[in-house]
Amino acid sequence: MGEFVDVGDVTLFVHELGRPRGRPSVVVMHGGPDVGHGYLVPGFEPLARDHHVVMFDFRGCGRSSRGLLDDQLQPEYVIRDTHRLISRLGLGEVDLVGFSTGGRAAMQFVDTHPEQVRRLVLASTSAYPLSDCEPYLADGPEYQRRQRIEDEANGALRNSTVFVWDLERAPKYLRLLESLDTDLGDWSFERAQPWCTREPEDILRDFAGPILILHGEKDMGFPVQLARRLHAAVPSRLEVIPDTAHMCHFEQPEIWADHIRSFLAA
Repeated sequence: MGEFVDVGDVTLFVHELGRPRGRPSVVVMHGGPDVGHGYLVPGFEPLARDHHVVMFDFRGCGRSSRGLLDDQLQPEYVIRDTHRLISRLGLGEVDLVGFSTGGRAAMQFVDTHPEQVRRLVLASTSAYPLSDCEPYLADGPEYQRRQRIEDEANGALRNSTVFVWDLERAPKYLRLLESLDTDLGDWSFERAQPWCTREPEDILRDFAGPILILHGEKDMGFPVQLARRLHAAVPSRLEVIPDTAHMCHFEQPEIWADHIRSFLAA
């Protein structure tokens, strides 16, 4: 299921859920970058009951063009690809969702192409450096316990015990990742440029559209304290889902989708 869309120098794998309904389409920018968009599908299937959702794999990820040179695997090209994809599909003004690292990409997108975005959803992401996460994680006994489980598994658990709060659901999340039939993306964090070329808070203050910050209460990737900090700094709506971690869309898909649905309808 899905199609390949030529956006110039690369081809993007695109997966559409639902159908156009006379309201803006929801375009999704995934996190990682690693396996592509597939791990986000559980959270968007409920939303697609009454919205048209467009998901795609970034260049160098999933089923989109692979084997690119390092200088072609930079955030600026993801922004350009997204702009071209929206134009190729004739979507017009869209509602944009950025998840995790994709949230930073979405911030840069609204800074570069504000005319293409009506509303912005920042899900399980952060506007702040990774170093700002450490004070909330380093001394947390539960984080340390789960990180030890990951370390002892030598990567086999793929952060499932850290990214999913309910450990009974962690094996199901791991099976989802394994079912995607795509290896890790070509991106190198060491060689990639910053996602945002301006201060994210400034970008969001300048953005004219409404902003939803959607976060898991127990997020151990980007702690919820950073979501609350961003909410205090910029005009926004904050929704925190109790007893969920970074993959709150997977743990509570109906609640997660309902928050987005309510925001888009406001």
